[in-house]
Amino acid sequence: MAELRIATFNVENLDETPPGARPSLAERVLLMRPQIARLRADVLCLQEVNGQERDRQPRGLHALTELLRGTALEGATMTSTRTQGGEVFDERNLVVVSHLPVLAVEQLRNDLVAPLTYRRLTAVPPDAAAVVVGIERPILHVVLQLPDGTALHVVDVHWKSKLATDIPGQRVDSFTWRTADGWAEGSFLSAMKRMAQALETRRLVDQVLDADPGARVVVAGDFNAGPDEVSVLAVRGNVEDTGNPELVHRVLVPIENTVPESSRVTLYHQGRGQMLDHMLVTRNLLEHYRGSEIHNEVLHDESAAFAVDRKYPESDHAPVVATFDLA
Repeated sequence: MAELRIATFNVENLDETPPGARPSLAERVLLMRPQIARLRADVLCLQEVNGQERDRQPRGLHALTELLRGTALEGATMTSTRTQGGEVFDERNLVVVSHLPVLAVEQLRNDLVAPLTYRRLTAVPPDAAAVVVGIERPILHVVLQLPDGTALHVVDVHWKSKLATDIPGQRVDSFTWRTADGWAEGSFLSAMKRMAQALETRRLVDQVLDADPGARVVVAGDFNAGPDEVSVLAVRGNVEDTGNPELVHRVLVPIENTVPESSRVTLYHQGRGQMLDHMLVTRNLLEHYRGSEIHNEVLHDESAAFAVDRKYPESDHAPVVATFDLA
């Protein structure tokens, strides 16, 4: 394998649907399978893959298996986040798909960052004591073996969205808040969770580099944050931020920087294009790096009026793919 293509794609709640419900899985697959094929990915990091139960068997990734059917990744190993019982989660699994051999797997959630405690001020009634604010979504770390025998560390992430965290007594319904400060505090809690995930991601990367300073590391996924937001910068570890040139070899580089700025869009929200899906790589991969693509030609704005899944069955995120030449 001279060329290595690594991709990330939030497939937006990929799931089977009840009979008669639309969009059906078949309708989604019809639109999304060509997106998977076009990526020509050797390593595919996925987010929001739901699990399904069949015939009283352990929950599995049946919808994803159907999506990959007929593509180059059919039959590839699907390494997923898991519950303590060993099953895939019902919703929002992280999955790394590849034909490359899997050397090691771990998932982390508040393993490198302790859960926070916080007393909600706008709760009704107000909290009498601090409550635990933990990370909601794990990080998936998969070590793959490249054809030359070396290891590739793939870190798949899906950080907390910018939707405000629920505050007791502050919701009228799913879309309506009773007070502005209640919504503000909910947004603050979401930012705390997202930043905790960023810190845990960075600490994981540093652990890998502590063990092997020459390790090749890729962090990819849906960060729910723009390239210049603190959470993303925390993982990148730029010398401009740390002020320490001795850390230059620990900097993670965003591959999107080689894409024209006007095309750096993976999601539209209220008419504004945003780059929320990223791929960050260690500097030792740059010598092999050949370019990136963001497949956003048919990306729609699901936040617009009347933009329902029945009209837009595909994902509301655009896939990102980077090419490396390992020859």
